[in-house]
Amino acid sequence: MIKLFVGLGNPGPEYEGTRHNAGFWWIDALARQFKLNLVHDRGYHGLTARASVDGHTVWLLEPQTFMNLSGKSVAALARFYKIAPGEILVVHDELDVVPGEAKLKRGGGHAGHNGLRDIHAQLGTADYWRLRLGIGHPGVKSEVLNWVLRKPSPDHRIGIEQAIDRTLKAVPALIAGDMDKATQQIHTSKPPRPKPAAAQAAPTGQEPPAAP
Repeated sequence: MIKLFVGLGNPGPEYEGTRHNAGFWWIDALARQFKLNLVHDRGYHGLTARASVDGHTVWLLEPQTFMNLSGKSVAALARFYKIAPGEILVVHDELDVVPGEAKLKRGGGHAGHNGLRDIHAQLGTADYWRLRLGIGHPGVKSEVLNWVLRKPSPDHRIGIEQAIDRTLKAVPALIAGDMDKATQQIHTSKPPRPKPAAAQAAPTGQEPPAAP
């Protein structure tokens, strides 16, 4: 079962609407669904909230360390509450998935994503769950950093919001530990793909080398 839901992003108003903050958008939506307010906790270096769902205690976390140090926040909370890596779900932006789609997986590499890289290092393992929210790819490796730190087009933002709404329906299954059901809910019933950006024709699967 998932006990800790983490959304990745960068703090500050200048980053609020950027693609790299898709994980924050997801946690914000989950907090609204649970009718919770995220509050800053210096001990965990992030915005946190705690909920009781069907008798299970779950945590919501938005690290405020900037993307490259996300693991510092995740590890601090997980270790204090003895939450195992396999009970953690990290929600993040994904270049290799188009806006409007999402993928659930456990383990695997960080593919150059700096938030995942630091979580790997701080937890000492890659054996945690990830919810990959599609943001698409600019088509040119050299443009990736600018791409993730810019706001999506209106069509892409709608697609990302649709993916967030759809994947939130899998939260009860995630908390119950029914990962097969959660995977089915997340990977099926996809909305039509939004119109791709002109520069998005040739994805390469690269993450930014050093996004904040």
